[in-house]
Amino acid sequence: MKKGICAAGNLIVDITYPIERWPRQSELTTITEGITRSTGGAVCNVISDLAKLDPTLPLEAMGVIGEDPEGEFILEQLGAHKNIDLSLLKRRGKTSFTAVMSDNTTKKRTFFQYRGANALFDEACVDWERMKGQLLHVGYILLLDTLDQEDAEYGTRMARLLAQAKSRGIKTSIDVVTETGDRFRTLVPPALKYTDYCIINELEAQQITGVLLRDEEERLYVEHMEEALRKMKELGVSTWAVIHCPEGGYGLDENGSFVSLNSLRLPEDYIKGTVGAGDAFCAGVLYGAQKQWNLEESIRLGICTAAASLSEPGATEGVGSVEQVMKLGNRFETDC
Repeated sequence: MKKGICAAGNLIVDITYPIERWPRQSELTTITEGITRSTGGAVCNVISDLAKLDPTLPLEAMGVIGEDPEGEFILEQLGAHKNIDLSLLKRRGKTSFTAVMSDNTTKKRTFFQYRGANALFDEACVDWERMKGQLLHVGYILLLDTLDQEDAEYGTRMARLLAQAKSRGIKTSIDVVTETGDRFRTLVPPALKYTDYCIINELEAQQITGVLLRDEEERLYVEHMEEALRKMKELGVSTWAVIHCPEGGYGLDENGSFVSLNSLRLPEDYIKGTVGAGDAFCAGVLYGAQKQWNLEESIRLGICTAAASLSEPGATEGVGSVEQVMKLGNRFETDC
């Protein structure tokens, strides 16, 4: 009997550089103290957060890492959690890495990404017979070069992979990377037809659905969230469509009921970094889904897990157990 969660896709080493400010082209900025190296990407972030939320939850990591020191670093970091099974990982080429420029003032991040071994992950890397998870989370669409390729039958090879999972009775979840351009409209909708849980941010949802959620002046259109979520459902999401942003978490459940929860009111000096906050939110929602919580409870956990993540510069260092992160809701007085 299958149980637990399998996280598949991007495994990355993040090198985060704190900078005084983001420069204009040809200008110089200063890298300050506090350069860190950590694991990143959908697999590393989500699965590490899940392992911390519940050390008894069965977890599997699936993807491709390099035959290099960075690959060893990922194995070492994930291997520190006894409930993460690493036997499904393949090793080829060079490990993917991201240079993360983190603005000390605005806390915003800019990413320079080397695809590396992640580009080699495809359907042939999946051993369905050995996989034990009852829920497969794959991320990120737009950052897995082989799975983003066209498929004559399913639209994309990612969609084919998700369809194969569903045919085996496995629940599916997807996440998307934020980027500019028109690839969202061609690469994401085919996957949504075979997705049970879609957990993305407001910019990604806007690109996919065409519904305005945040304008160029950074104004958030909360009143448009439900429309965007319903369009995600129309595109094929079967169970939960969820959108997260710094202001809150929003979702439509399996019955079409709309959920809207505000983020925690965190003090200004609380936030040490924003790397991985979206993945932490995703981990909280997936945990709730796996435990058969309702969507509101799951989004509440997602919000609190994201807040915990913000307390440290790295993606996962601030996350604790379910009980620990949920206490943040009481501490900072919000809907949690």
